[in-house]
Amino acid sequence: MRPLTVAQALAAAAALSRLARGRRRAAPLRAAGHVTATISVVIPARDEERRIGPCLAAVAADPAVTEVVVVDDASSDGTARLAASMGAKVIAAPPLPEGWVGKQWALHHGVAAASGEIVVTLDADARPRPGLAGALAAALEDYDLVSVGPRFSCDGFVEQALHASMLATLVYRLGPADTTRPAAPHRVLANGQCMGFRREPMVRSAAFAAVRGHMTDDVALARWLARRGRRVGFLDAGGLLEVDMHDSAREVWREWGRSLPLADVTTPGRRAADLAVIWLAMALPVLRLLAGRPTRLDLTLLAVRLLLTVALRGSYRAPGLSVLVSPLLDPAAAVRLTWATLRPVRTWRGRAYSVRGPLSAAAKPARPGRSAGRSGT
Repeated sequence: MRPLTVAQALAAAAALSRLARGRRRAAPLRAAGHVTATISVVIPARDEERRIGPCLAAVAADPAVTEVVVVDDASSDGTARLAASMGAKVIAAPPLPEGWVGKQWALHHGVAAASGEIVVTLDADARPRPGLAGALAAALEDYDLVSVGPRFSCDGFVEQALHASMLATLVYRLGPADTTRPAAPHRVLANGQCMGFRREPMVRSAAFAAVRGHMTDDVALARWLARRGRRVGFLDAGGLLEVDMHDSAREVWREWGRSLPLADVTTPGRRAADLAVIWLAMALPVLRLLAGRPTRLDLTLLAVRLLLTVALRGSYRAPGLSVLVSPLLDPAAAVRLTWATLRPVRTWRGRAYSVRGPLSAAAKPARPGRSAGRSGT
């Protein structure tokens, strides 16, 4: 048997074992009834004047939300002015200190300034529906941190197809995230577009300071908590949350592709093994099919991939034919994932950050009296 055939069989076995976790998926979030806890929504924002309005309007329509805090992270546009005019409590993040990534710095201060017992963090491109905040509060009876999977809004055929292919690479590497069986800490996944947690424990543990240097901030936070025995959950909230992440296929390729490798939260060995699974179990069968030379194993893997596209349709607001043909873009997604793994990007919104190792920034929080201690987190 040829070495490539053996390697592909091993990659297929790894992928199928991960995909099989989907048999034990947790129930999706449902709008909650009466909520007794106070809930603060915290939105970190840097130059989000164009996108934050619909987010704020949607949050204002949720009766369970008692406070909206927008952290203006040195915006050069009218983000702060617009947020204040829509009734949000706006605070200005202090100048970014050495060793911090902007989003964690903004959340660090926003959570410290919030007054609610429960904090829900949202990105400016999130579009929550009434009931989301209460549903997250109810889920925190079982978890210490909850993040959710939304329905994605994609405007074009190629954009949705490429997005669906890149989303599939996450499932092949980590399995479905919304399962009832807890993942190992090094395989925990989170979505920073929407998270919920109790404020006091997060402030006391200086959680955002602990992951202050990570570009992949959401996964770093979830894994940091999981390694400390905290209960971390990922739930489907497609009925309560939509997200319009990007404006074009080019932006999906550039912006989402940079974060997909999870480079600063995954060891080099695991990244290499995951890349092998993507190339051998996703990309190679498509390339052989297009060349007219698929093997039986290739055809089996293609059938599995098509079944996954059916499941992924529920992740989109308006799923079209583009989701079904997304496997044809798997080789392109593998190329983007490989390039971003070999050349990780450390720039975001006009800022450049120093390179850190996979787990270095999550090792311990900043000590009181330094930048973390000054804001009480």
